[in-house]
Amino acid sequence: MSKIHPAENQGRHRPSRHLTTPIPDHPLRPGPSPSVLTVWKKSSMSFQGTDGFTVFDHCGRLVFRVDNYTRKSWAAASAGLLLMDGSGKGLLTLKPQLLSVQHQWTGYRGEDNRCSRAFTMRRPPPLLIPRSACEAEVFIGENIKGTSERKPDLKAEGSFRRRNCKIVTTATGELVAQISRKRINTTLLLSDDVFTLVVHPGFEPDLVMAFVIILDRICRQTNYAPILCS
Repeated sequence: MSKIHPAENQGRHRPSRHLTTPIPDHPLRPGPSPSVLTVWKKSSMSFQGTDGFTVFDHCGRLVFRVDNYTRKSWAAASAGLLLMDGSGKGLLTLKPQLLSVQHQWTGYRGEDNRCSRAFTMRRPPPLLIPRSACEAEVFIGENIKGTSERKPDLKAEGSFRRRNCKIVTTATGELVAQISRKRINTTLLLSDDVFTLVVHPGFEPDLVMAFVIILDRICRQTNYAPILCS
């Protein structure tokens, strides 16, 4: 079985400084070079019924993980998901807003929603933005309630379900991250459960990974389609 983590540069490319020495409080930090990650849509827990993500850096080291034990439970869904580093320390708590037409989620620093709010993410209004143009909007910082005129800070474009997606800044279009199918060689692609995430310099890999987790949840759901009467 082929290794799923990036290995093509091992022995030929010196790791960038921010990946060379693991930092206990933060497995990856924004640095001068892109962070190339391999995302495996599989929990690090091997027993039946678990669901989540396992994420490796370009040297094959475990840097992020998400373990979800009861995905089909409504109560578990309301409790949210926890993004952890490779050692199991909680980095971001992701909680959905139940009964939200736009499938809105909120990310909090730390292991519960009493910590500081990091961002809010949602699908765009279905009547205002074509689905093909924007998969999701991200508002960094405090709650977006009462700020209906505020533009999102980031947006995800393309098709996450097809693993052909990018995250850009709304103001300038600067590339934040790219999601693509995982390629073993020039002719062989892995399944959709394994894909490549490239986080560009200046952006936090843990935040971007949180966006990916939420995209996995909201892009499998169908947006609300109102009935129009003539």
